[in-house]
Amino acid sequence: MAAILETEALGFSYAYASRPVFNELDLVVREGEFVLVTGVSGSGKSTLLRLFCRLEAYNSGRILFKGKAIETYCPSELRRFIIYVPQIPSMIEGSVEENLVFPFSFRANSDLEKPSEKQLSEMLEAFYLSDVSLRYQAKKLSVGQQQRLALMRALLLEPEILLLDEPTSALDAESSAMVFSIIEELNASRAKTVVMVTHGTFVPARVKPVVYSVENMKLRSL
Repeated sequence: MAAILETEALGFSYAYASRPVFNELDLVVREGEFVLVTGVSGSGKSTLLRLFCRLEAYNSGRILFKGKAIETYCPSELRRFIIYVPQIPSMIEGSVEENLVFPFSFRANSDLEKPSEKQLSEMLEAFYLSDVSLRYQAKKLSVGQQQRLALMRALLLEPEILLLDEPTSALDAESSAMVFSIIEELNASRAKTVVMVTHGTFVPARVKPVVYSVENMKLRSL
């Protein structure tokens, strides 16, 4: 499989910190891989995802997407190809449908066709949300339901890489199982490249992940 995302001697430090988060970090993510990034809290797992999509700026080294430095892409274009889904889902005031189609109002996505109500309803069913109306207020949903909406919203833009930052950290066991099932299905059936941060003991049932542990400013393959 071809490399789709790479870091070369990557270094990053926060201005207020006494030591770097990363130093000389090398990583290769290949197309269609399911990558798990593990490590203790504060080790830099979430920071790594934010660096990938230019939500943070690194200090040294390079990050490449499809062989090109990420700085050669405009941020809005890069963030359509590489979509970051944070731990806590963010919903706008409005209905489920309004939240799902919200990204289509951005100029960067003007070339994309907005999904129909029928398509959205079918997607809700696939994401175990068949009992949720498109007209229902999104902010009234449970956190688990909102997390699935956030995943749906990301996928509607047809990204090449999904960056998932501990997507089940705020969920109960049942909701977590649903979200993990969906993520595995995306990778197994649609060959979607997934990079997921987790500090738990999640082990995919349907796919064989590539696992890295963040330790002492470096990634260690497990």
